[in-house]
Amino acid sequence: MLEIGERIQWLRKLNGWSQRELARRAGVANSAISQMEQGRISPSVSSLKKVLDGVPISLADFFSLDLHSSHNPFYSSSELPDQGDGFIQARLVGNDKRRTVSLFWQFYPPGSDTGEDMLRSTKDIAGLVFEGELEVAVAGQVKVLSVGDGYYIYAMQPYRIRNVGFKGCICTMSRAS
Repeated sequence: MLEIGERIQWLRKLNGWSQRELARRAGVANSAISQMEQGRISPSVSSLKKVLDGVPISLADFFSLDLHSSHNPFYSSSELPDQGDGFIQARLVGNDKRRTVSLFWQFYPPGSDTGEDMLRSTKDIAGLVFEGELEVAVAGQVKVLSVGDGYYIYAMQPYRIRNVGFKGCICTMSRAS
């Protein structure tokens, strides 16, 4: 019973809400939230669902939350493992097995290329250029992207990325994990 209360309180604080605010969002009395958090009452499934709909979060996700795991949301450059091929750097942000998005800081040296054979990803991918230029070919379309330009490639679309410029290109790439 107390674990349910701890979970409700953890979620409420995670969102920066008072008990009154969560109660307003859920359409329940704020005394009900207080009593649930303190373990004084054990909510029925329907009452708990009503509270969780105010967050919103499903019952399954609510009970699978790991309240005691610590997570550092910040990573220094030395903590970003290089997933590249030795020529192109692809540093992964957030080397956490629970992540649902992979974000890479990438560096393409002049003349670098993902290869003559077109690549395919099983997930959608997106990228943004921060420095230099990058030629991106996607399903028969080719464009040279400059600072501030980006790309979005749907899953299984053939693509190729290369730096056709004379200086290195810094960009990011993300995809669902």
